[in-house]
Order: sequence, then structure tokens, then C-alpha cells
Amino acid sequence: MTKEFFSVTPVEKVFEYISGFSATGVEKTDLLYAGGRILAEAVVSDIDLPGFDRSTMDGYAVRASDTFGASESNPAYLDICGSIEMGQKPDVTVSPGKAARIATGGMLPDGADAVMMIEHTSEIDNTTIEVYRRVAPGTHVIQKDEDIPINTRLLKPGRRLRPQETGIIAAMGKAFIHVYKKPVIGIISTGDELVSADSVPETGCIRDINTYTLSSAIHLCGGVPRSYGIVEDQFDPLFAAARKAADESDMVILSGGSSVGTRDLTIEVIEALAGSKILVHGLPVRPGKPTILAEAGGKSIWGLPGHVASAMVIFEVFVKPCIRHIGGEVGFSGKNYAVPATLTRNLSSAQGRIDYVRVRIVEKQGTCFAEPILGPSGLIRTMLDADGLIKIGMNSEGLLKGAEVLVMPFQY
Repeated sequence: MTKEFFSVTPVEKVFEYISGFSATGVEKTDLLYAGGRILAEAVVSDIDLPGFDRSTMDGYAVRASDTFGASESNPAYLDICGSIEMGQKPDVTVSPGKAARIATGGMLPDGADAVMMIEHTSEIDNTTIEVYRRVAPGTHVIQKDEDIPINTRLLKPGRRLRPQETGIIAAMGKAFIHVYKKPVIGIISTGDELVSADSVPETGCIRDINTYTLSSAIHLCGGVPRSYGIVEDQFDPLFAAARKAADESDMVILSGGSSVGTRDLTIEVIEALAGSKILVHGLPVRPGKPTILAEAGGKSIWGLPGHVASAMVIFEVFVKPCIRHIGGEVGFSGKNYAVPATLTRNLSSAQGRIDYVRVRIVEKQGTCFAEPILGPSGLIRTMLDADGLIKIGMNSEGLLKGAEVLVMPFQY
């Protein structure tokens, strides 16, 4: 039996449901193309890094004790015993009173414990230098395990790979890495009034927007969008599209058809899917109150409002964390990075619901301000002009101008 409409589900419960869905499978990928992917294996250092004591300056490898007391008025004199070739183990030993030429990154030779910068020396001839500064042991030297000691646990599964992560993986000698498969997200737009983006709408019709906004959002948060087209408001074609999408995708999003009305078929179609269970049919939020979340075959099925701004807000707050969760990412629980800002006008709200208000971030004299972008949820321009969302809590009647708020920026 269909769950009573608008028997709203607490927001915290939605995230509990999200955490119950399983991650996609694992695949091996070339590290060259691993940026932005979610790591599916632990990375532990099996070597010291850099693996040898190396110079951080051009100059001379020396014994620090040979430079003690050196100054411009009283220089120390050292004999040059050789040069360090890059990429090779030194074949010289720095004994007392000796120094060896070395470049940045060169391996420190035996006997040396510091590097004297070339700027603080002067060559008297090809065999002798004057030293005008003293150095302590370890000066201008990176120790062999200073960056990463052996057996250090570097990365855990579930981490999104940035350039710095791929760099450390390469340093560990891995040219290929196991990552989670990108989740495939099926998209179905419903409505007799919708036409394709490249069509000229007749009177009473509009172009399909949600397929494109949702596809872009899915792609940017690590999923693979797959459109199943525009489906008319009839049970049989909508059920056929939903069943096909559920069979071929890791998640399904239906936009439209989730509000009250004689042609509300989304909930009926979802209930007809094999093994389906309605988890959410109505949220205490605005916009997006008639949101649906169901499970079918272990996959999440979302019913989003047809209004473009509502669909995008619900995607940002709830669906994006779900995609990142089933994509293997750890620690993305719906709590977005927040930018502190000062509200520029009064905002009213009704107790018993959470309002997500679109805002523009404006910086003036070093202070960030949040300017509300108000308008009906059917207007995409409000999203175009907005930089993020602020939340008015369920027990609040609104916010006053000058209030400190946290802006959840639209980020991917």
C-alpha cells in the first residue's frame, strides 16, 4: 500500500537510509587517469622516502664540524674531493677538511652531514674553497625517511584522489591502482508537457531541463549519467522505463510526478518494481517536500520534484551524498563545506520544516555577505544567480538581517 503522502521523514533518517546502500564494485585503473576517483585499497609505504639523505641546495657536502667558527673575516678552508653526479651513488667520501660539489637533490656522500650553500663559499682554485658561514649537522639536508618512513599507512580506502594523492601513490611505485567503479545513474524525466531540448515547444509545453541539470550534477560528483528519455504520464511506459533503468543502473532518479494530482504515477511505478520498498515519501523541507526515496534490488530510487530549482536543491542536499556514498567515498555524509557569511535581509520561515534558501555570496571590505535569491522553485534563473544554500532550521521562524549564517556552496 502506498505510504501516506506527506507523512514526512526526518532529514536525519534520510541519511541513515543513504548509509545503508552498498558501494559499487572495484576496478583497476591507470594512475594517469585516477584523478577524482575514489581509492578502493589501502596504500602503505614499503620504502623510506626519499630513501637517501639528499641536498636541498646547490653547494658543497661538508662535515658541519669543519665549518664551526667560520665567518667572512675568518673563513674556513676546505679541499674539494670530488663532485656528486645526479642520480648516482657518490663514489667519494668526505673526510675531515674536505668538501664535495653537490646539486639540489643530490645524494649526500659518506662522511658529510650538511650542505654549505654555494652563496656562502668562494673557490680559491679548482681544489680549495673558502667557507664564510657555519652550518649545523643536517643543514640543507633531507633525511632518507624525513618525508615518509617505511611502513607508514598513507591512504585509506574511500578517499577521493587529488593530485597530491596520485603523486604519493606514484612515489610508492604504483602505476595502477584499485578504485571504486563510478556509479551509473539512470535519469527519467516525466511529464506530458515536456519536449526535448532541441525541439520548439508548442503552446503549453516546455523543454526538458532536469535531464541536463541532473546529468551535469551527476557527472561532476563522480557518477555516470544515463538518460532514459522523456516519458509520458502513463503507467505502462513509465514502469517500463523505470524497470529498464533499475536493471541497468546503480541508482535511478525520476523527476516530476511526485506531487499531489490525478496523474501522480511515480510512487505507483516505484512500488511496482520488483522487491521495492518505499523509504521516504515527503520531507520536512522547502523546496522539495514531495521527495521520494525507495529501495529496489538493493539500489536507491529517487523521485524528485519536477520544478527545476526544487530538483537541484534536493539533489545537492540529499542525492549527491548518496551518489558519493555508493561511489565508495568515505566521510561525505551530507555535511557540505560551509562558508561563514552575514545575511543581507530578513528571511521568514515556518516552524516544522527546514528551508533551503538560495543565496549569492558577495565580498565587501573583507566580509562575506549572503544575499538571498528569492523566486518560485520552477525558475532556473534563481539557481544560475546563486552560489549556494543557507539552511533555516526546523524550529526557527526565520533569520534577521545581519545574522551570521553558513553558506553551503554548490561544489563538486
